[in-house]
Amino acid sequence: MNPMQTAIALWTLVYKEIKRFTRIWPQTLLPPSITMTMYFIIFGNLIGSRIGEMDGYSYMDFIVPGLIMMAVITNSYSNVASSFFSNKFQRSIEEMMVSPMPNWVILAGFVLGGMARGLGVGIIVTVVSLFFTRIEVAHPLLTVFVVVLTAALFAIGGFINALLGKKFDDISIVPTFILTPLTYLGGVFYSISLLPSFWQGVSMLNPILYMVNVFRYGFLGVSDIPVGWALTAVLAFIVVLFGLALWMLERGKGIRS
Repeated sequence: MNPMQTAIALWTLVYKEIKRFTRIWPQTLLPPSITMTMYFIIFGNLIGSRIGEMDGYSYMDFIVPGLIMMAVITNSYSNVASSFFSNKFQRSIEEMMVSPMPNWVILAGFVLGGMARGLGVGIIVTVVSLFFTRIEVAHPLLTVFVVVLTAALFAIGGFINALLGKKFDDISIVPTFILTPLTYLGGVFYSISLLPSFWQGVSMLNPILYMVNVFRYGFLGVSDIPVGWALTAVLAFIVVLFGLALWMLERGKGIRS
């Protein structure tokens, strides 16, 4: 395939993915908005008023970046995991595999589609948060950069999950037993400076902690960990997981029976 054909193939796949989740928006875009609204009301208004300040900011302002990031993570991941596994289950992915389309285009197409949903939900949650607090972004470029990287990382993770999954139940195991606990323990609702030193060290093993803190730094200018270190870790995760996903796809891991 020449570069023009490759670009058309990539755009077609991305467009298909975006069309898929926007067509069923009451299932893909509306539920996260309602869920995050509940978080803002319960944790931000009701509980937050009793907690007071966190790192010099009101509790509502402190959790807003974490809740936005949580929405981006879960939706980027779930979109790719469910979409690619559905294609695999229906055997339509085999048509892509035998086409002239390069494997990296297949991977990139699904990942970009997942990123589109994750970032779209993130924008919706950001708009919802404006009804509860006033958002001031301290570092706009850094904020956009880290949220795009995070969406890409977890979209790739969803792709690997779909490759390894044998049945539909396998798609829900990772988000339920791994992704959700890591998100809640990733500093969304608290600063790790409140934890004993031992648990602060344990928290450093959680990759989501780095993303949430850099994103919070972009909004508020405060972070529990060095921003440069966190960005390096996120970029390293993306390179490793993208390479792993491409290697698995090229060898038909999880596709060929």
